[in-house]
Amino acid sequence: MNSNYSIEKYLRPGKHSETLLINQLSQLRTDNNQNVFKFGFGQSPFPVPEKITQHLAEAAHRKEYMSVQGHLPLRQAIASFHHDMENKNWDHEQIIVGAGSKILLYCIMAAFAKAEVLLPAPSWVSYEPQAKLAGHNVEWLTTHFDQQWQLTPETLECFCQARENQETPLILVFNYPSNPTGQSYSSEQLQRLAKVMRKYKIIVIADEIYSLLSYDKEYCTLEDFYPEGCIVSSGLSKWCGAGGWRLGFHHIPKQLGHAFFQAVIGVASETYSCAPSPIQVAATHAYENQTLAKSFLQKQIGLLKEISLYCSNRLRESGINIHDAQGGFYLFPDFSPFSKQLFKRNISTGEQLTGALMEETGVALLPGSAFGMPESSLTTRLAFVDFDGSQIWVAENEKAEFDKVKQGIEKLCDWLGSL
Repeated sequence: MNSNYSIEKYLRPGKHSETLLINQLSQLRTDNNQNVFKFGFGQSPFPVPEKITQHLAEAAHRKEYMSVQGHLPLRQAIASFHHDMENKNWDHEQIIVGAGSKILLYCIMAAFAKAEVLLPAPSWVSYEPQAKLAGHNVEWLTTHFDQQWQLTPETLECFCQARENQETPLILVFNYPSNPTGQSYSSEQLQRLAKVMRKYKIIVIADEIYSLLSYDKEYCTLEDFYPEGCIVSSGLSKWCGAGGWRLGFHHIPKQLGHAFFQAVIGVASETYSCAPSPIQVAATHAYENQTLAKSFLQKQIGLLKEISLYCSNRLRESGINIHDAQGGFYLFPDFSPFSKQLFKRNISTGEQLTGALMEETGVALLPGSAFGMPESSLTTRLAFVDFDGSQIWVAENEKAEFDKVKQGIEKLCDWLGSL
């Protein structure tokens, strides 16, 4: 090709996923025999149950293309599973299965020729890039530490009232328990938000990928209060430890209309075609075996809650602003109480903070700016997953260990103490 020919100006702006990048940087330190505490990448530390992996091996010969919407027995199993586990009344014909919930989030956005996407700050790193890839404008809604990083009805109402074009479809991506904060919502909070959502006809993608890892048994869902406009997104990656299997689903309410459902199916058919057949067959068994799922989840939640409380208590003792996690495996430490000390070290942004921590202690965190927070925000995401999750299958009388997590937290606290 002619060396004078340049394509750069025609390329779509984009960046590497911050979560995947930190995983690569952490691995690079490991490869170079440097100590690293992997708190940056939010991958489940728990192994897929052996019974489920056996079903995958047995289904390896399945090479056919399945329905774009998803394997019928799988959709039926998902509906039954979430009815029994979370009291959801889903029609399996309104479920679409994809190669991970991530691509389905994009399919929802890409089904619209024009829309406005709302994101509470902080939100998961991929929501904004996906919205922009779909050609939509993105608006960030501010949250605060003293409100547990939760979206308030007042903030949502204020934005909706001030919109210039009230006719443009409004999509809110709403994740709880939250990646990156670990926070969730009470039924009262969801009821109040639902009133605003209904008033302005907001289409909500409720990303509930961590719902089954909620520490509170009384987990609440927005769908109970806003069923007509709430698309529920979930999948196998978190509760079943199967992130790399790439199996997710969305439940789309009938009230959004047949045309909308078909538009999403159309985008799916032109992108991923269908989720891998062997994975769909194995996932069917995972959703059908509720006895195994309940036991697995009970063990996961018990250990995650113990580790999260250790981390948040220790960080709080060190002077960091932090809330206890309510589900999943994330904390969102706010280092602003140390802003003066950090400024003397020429650290005034979250990215500079996480860079210094990685370089000087080997503690890998992600800056809050990766999740929509201002660059000047001294917030970070901490994924407390650097431990051996397979130990949950040991004898009941043997106590699980998470020494690597403890060492990393102590390194971080010692570093703060030296400022």
